[in-house]
Amino acid sequence: MRKNVSRLAIIALALMLVLSACGGAPAATQAPAADVPAATEAPVATEAAAEGGFQIPEVVDGKFNVAMVLIGPHDDGGWSQAHYEGLVYIEKNVPNVNVAYIENVPEGADSEQVFRSLSRKGFNLIFGTSFGFGDPMEVVAGEFPDTMFIHLTGIKSNFTNFGNLMGAMEDMKYLAGMLAGARAKQDGNPKLGYMATFPIPEEIRLGNAIALGMKQTCPECTMDVRWLNTWHDPIIEKEAAASLFDAGAQVVFTGADTPAVADVAQEKGKWGVTYDWYGSCKVEHCLTAPYWVWGPIYSGITEQVIAGTYKPGYDYFDAETGALGLFGFMEGQTLQPGVADLDPEVIAKVKDTLAKMLAGEFTRFDVFTGPINDNKGNVVLPAGQSMEQVDLDAFPEYGLPCTVDVCMKWWAEGITAELPQ
Repeated sequence: MRKNVSRLAIIALALMLVLSACGGAPAATQAPAADVPAATEAPVATEAAAEGGFQIPEVVDGKFNVAMVLIGPHDDGGWSQAHYEGLVYIEKNVPNVNVAYIENVPEGADSEQVFRSLSRKGFNLIFGTSFGFGDPMEVVAGEFPDTMFIHLTGIKSNFTNFGNLMGAMEDMKYLAGMLAGARAKQDGNPKLGYMATFPIPEEIRLGNAIALGMKQTCPECTMDVRWLNTWHDPIIEKEAAASLFDAGAQVVFTGADTPAVADVAQEKGKWGVTYDWYGSCKVEHCLTAPYWVWGPIYSGITEQVIAGTYKPGYDYFDAETGALGLFGFMEGQTLQPGVADLDPEVIAKVKDTLAKMLAGEFTRFDVFTGPINDNKGNVVLPAGQSMEQVDLDAFPEYGLPCTVDVCMKWWAEGITAELPQ
């Protein structure tokens, strides 16, 4: 990835509070088609309960033991299920590996105890798949230097046994924004909605990517935002989706873990865009789903850890790895009904941009290239200037030398909401 050296310098100056774009994530295979069968069950914990009431699985002697900590149920139809299937992929594709998972683990003290208990059991590699697991993992990594910890979506690394992993989902959100804008325009109701989880750079970045894509196909479109303040709560997600639809939105996106937004869209006769897992977009009124394919990424990391060659830091992969997908547009998939009847020029533009992304010719930095204005009329990026990784991942309060003063603490033009204080 570009600008690697300069990012490492920034990280050191910022006391390791920023993501960088290292190229450590291995290449992945083609995203799965729509009819991929469900994964088989990974081993479930059977041993006595640890502190906090969680069942801690046993390691298997003579094998390399991998554990995954999930914030939601492994079959949530979204974020946790995508990671779970990545864990199953490790089991099937990396020789002599034992895998286990613990689900429904809250962020905070409970997760710290789970990570500590897994480490005491002797797990060699532990994945934590939620932003709020970062601080607990950092603490436990310091106590168990011989265990490798990989944290998803956070902002920390110790560069020895605690690393960070994330991918450029802004690519697929941008394409989905193009489709949603075209759908709303064709329906004669140029209004979108976005159900965001927490006011962190990741969620603002993805919302801005949606809006930037939306403006490509519907310059007159606007987008409202509802904050969920949860990663996984089907009831809250349904209520927020209904609120946005009832307020006039024609298409609603979710940043949360379940397909609830599409179910509500089906009831309302409007359109939803699900997230995270290719199987989440299963009803007629789901337009598409930006989704993850974690298996090859996870298995590549596991192989490197076994070989002693993995260097934990900040791995941020882009679409050319094949680890990102847009449902309906990947090999073997069929366009959803709400997309199939859109203007053929829009479909062609999305397909062309996706092809460039998969070829490494259009990256997250191209998504965030000026001219870009915020929703207050201020210039965020002049024409031709691109954001760098630190801009995508940071708030000004982090004290980092972003190339733009606001880092990612802004809403793009067309978003009608205010940022939380």
